[in-house]
Formats: sequence, C-alpha cells, structure tokens
Amino acid sequence: MLRKLSARYPTDLSAWKKLSNHFRTEMRQKTLCSLFSKSKNRKDTFSLEAGDLFLDYSKNHLNKTTIKLLCQLARQANVLEAREAMFKGEKINHTEDRSALHVALRAKIADSIAHNTSDIMEVWEVLTKIESFVNKVHDGVIIGSTGKQFTNIVNIGIGGSDLGPVMASNALKPYWKKGIHFYSVSNIDGTQFDDLKKHLDVEATLFVICSKTFTTQETMCNANKARSWVVDCLGEAAIHNHFVAVSTNDSEMNDFGIQENYRFGFWEWVGGRYSLWSSVGLSLALTIGVDAFKKLRSGGRRMDQHFYREPTERNMPILLALIGIWYNNFFGCESQAILPYTNRLNRFPAYLQQLQMESSGKNTRIDGKPVRCNTGVIIWGESGNNAQHSFMQLLHQGMRFVPVDFILPSDCDLATAHCLAQADALMNGTTNEVTEPHRIHIGNRPSNSIHFKELTPETLGQLVALYEHKVFVEGVIWGINSFDQWGVELGKKLAIKNLQHN
Repeated sequence: MLRKLSARYPTDLSAWKKLSNHFRTEMRQKTLCSLFSKSKNRKDTFSLEAGDLFLDYSKNHLNKTTIKLLCQLARQANVLEAREAMFKGEKINHTEDRSALHVALRAKIADSIAHNTSDIMEVWEVLTKIESFVNKVHDGVIIGSTGKQFTNIVNIGIGGSDLGPVMASNALKPYWKKGIHFYSVSNIDGTQFDDLKKHLDVEATLFVICSKTFTTQETMCNANKARSWVVDCLGEAAIHNHFVAVSTNDSEMNDFGIQENYRFGFWEWVGGRYSLWSSVGLSLALTIGVDAFKKLRSGGRRMDQHFYREPTERNMPILLALIGIWYNNFFGCESQAILPYTNRLNRFPAYLQQLQMESSGKNTRIDGKPVRCNTGVIIWGESGNNAQHSFMQLLHQGMRFVPVDFILPSDCDLATAHCLAQADALMNGTTNEVTEPHRIHIGNRPSNSIHFKELTPETLGQLVALYEHKVFVEGVIWGINSFDQWGVELGKKLAIKNLQHN
C-alpha cells in the first residue's frame, strides 16, 4: 500500500517545485524580524494547541504561502492516505512485511484500530497481565526469594528497550511509587553493572530483561552477569523470583530460568524505538505504577486522535514534519537541536536521536530506488540551561544554521525566563546594540517552542507520540520506510564474525 502511495519522487511533485521557487525568490532574503514587523499577530497565526501541548512556530522562516505550499506537498505525497493505512494495520513496513501498530498499544478496544489484524486483541491481554503483575509487586504479593519486597527495578536492554524506559522513568520521577528505585543497564563492557550492583540489595532487586529474541548480545551479556550475581548470592532457585523477561522466545527463556507467569510477550509489528507503550514499558510501570502508566498511554492516544482527525493546516505532527523538511531540503540544514528546559527531560534528546535518526537515516526509497534528496538530520541536544553553558555559543554565533526545538513546562518561572530569552536571542541577535564585531549576534536563527503546563504522564505521552508521528510524516514525503533499521543489523552481524575469528 505505502509503496503505491510513495510512487513518485517528492522532488517531482509540483508543490516541491513551487516551494523551491518560493525559497529562492522570497524566503531566502527575508529575516525573521522582518516577518514579525509585517504581522502584529504573527504568533497567533503560527501557533496551535493539541491536547495539553501548545506549539509556537512563529519564529521560523515561513509565511502563509510557505505553509500553504507545504500542506500541498503533504497532500500530494499522500500523507493522509498513508496515515489511514497505518491506523488500519496495513503492512507499511514493507521490507520486513509488517504493520507498524504502536498506536494500537495505547488505544482503547472501542477505537477499532487495525481490528482485522490477527493478534491485535492480544494487546489488551498483555496489558492486563502487566497491570496485575505490577499491582502484585507493589502489594507485596510477588516478592524476592528471601521474602523481601522489591524496591529496586533494574531494566536490562539496549536501544529502544533501554532509551524509552530510561527517558520516561527520569521524566516521571515525581510519580515513582514510594520505596521504588529505577536503574538500567545497557552497555556491553560490564562496568555499568559492576558499578550498579554495589548499590543494590540483591534480595530486594527485580531484573527486567527486554529482548524480543532473547539473544540480543549486549542485553544477554548483562543479563547473564546479573544472573551469576543472583546465583552467587542467593542460589540457583532464586532466578525464578528475581527475573522477568519481555521476549517472544520461550525456548531461551526456559533455558535462562524465567518462570511462565514472569514472561511478557510483544509482537513483530512493535519496533524497538516505538516500544515504550508495550511490555517493554514493564520496568516503567513497576516504577510509576499502573495508574500513571495508563495515563502515559492515554496521553499518547490523545495525540493519536489529534493526528488522525485534524486537517493538515491544524495538525501539530504534520506541521512539525513539514517545517523539518523545509529546513532540511530547502535551507540545507544538517542537524536539529532539542532543548528541554526541565532536567526531568534530560534523556529526551537521546530518545529522539534514536527515534528520528534510526527511522529517517535511509538512502533507499520504498520502491528500492535511491533517494534524490536528503532524508534524516542529525539530532542532538541537552537540557536547556546546561546547553547555554556548553554548545549554545555555536548556535548563536557559529557558522552552522541549526533549527531548535525548545520544550518547556511552564511551572518554573526561572526556566521559562531563560528559555524565552534564548529563543528571542536566536531570532533577534544584537546587531543594533553593539559595535564590537566579536559581540555581534546576527540572529535570524529559527526555533519552535513546545509549551505545556507541567510534565505529567499525560503530557509526556502526548510529547512522545507527537514526535513519532512527525517522523512518520517525514518518511512518507521522502518515500522511505521509517520502520526498518538495516544499518543496525549489519553492525551486529560483523561483530559476531569478529568474535568468531578471535
């Protein structure tokens, strides 16, 4: 289906050609300050709300004509039809012959998402099993081998099986259940686990192993180190009490010693970077509790409904994607900075790195032909105040043109003041206020600002789903598959060969 929808190169579309002309003849010469001077209501014109999120995209090099042409591009590239195909459960991940149904993981049964997909009803069975298990841990029904209640939750995974739980657990720290502590292990060299176990009470520690195949080298290396530690301290029989697995490989789980009711499955149509909503989120649910985990998924569903229902011109994920394409493919930008002004989101830039770069780092179209335009950009960032004292110098006065996404909860006046100051400084500069060349800030640097009242499970769910859909829309327009990652697979195979030779 998606192959048919993306049959034409985006550069051949009339809207793309009009955008090229619009960029050359009009927008390349205009400054952000001049755009604001011509429109007193520019912020109202170029902003919108979706759920609890407010997007201000007025500080971008665009006008009403730009948005009109970008929306034409989305329609000509069949974004709306591709969106429909995804929600219906069609196999839009054609290189792996799979659907991409992360939206089903946060849907309600009544939403009827992909209702014709054979295993879709299993989603709610697994989620119910997760809720029951989590509640039993918190109620002291499920306990360690010596009778101690679990207070340490250790997630063992890598990639999406690590970045998602780590990012979300850090973001939602105020929601941690009393007495529960979250930890993670991902690096293969062993030092991470060696350092961690010094701070753990083995009798009160529950390990959650996340590996779809239960053979992921980095994950199983760390899982086996943890297993040896538990056996040395508590004996072989303790494995049944202290390890939970998120996997589809029953044979390997049997060999490891995972008992039946401590196993949580998921599906081939759940990509790692989209898996937070699935049983991969078990360690998060164990940390924040069932109610907060439900609210996270509810927030994701709220953004799904906005993305599915709203027209292109008022659709936040689509607009973010179109602005990204505008800078990537017409301005020639090679990177984008993500700057959240709350330390709770300090792992969000890394989470988006994987989501966007693994999804959009492709040089081949869905039809197997080479792409003819740039696809993904380099995503990087840091919590905002730290960025101000490290790399913001380059954004203000460097020679690179780097669009910025500022992400700001409005519950801290000091952080709000700093964030708004940075956005204004990037746009306005200081050329009229100083004479010394080294003090001059040219300005004219673009940014989006995403605001919300406070960081809650619901707002985090909306924020994550917003960027998921942004990435999907970009991929549809470029004609690439946003749901495979063959570059990752190649490195794994070569590493195995190197080990065999050694």
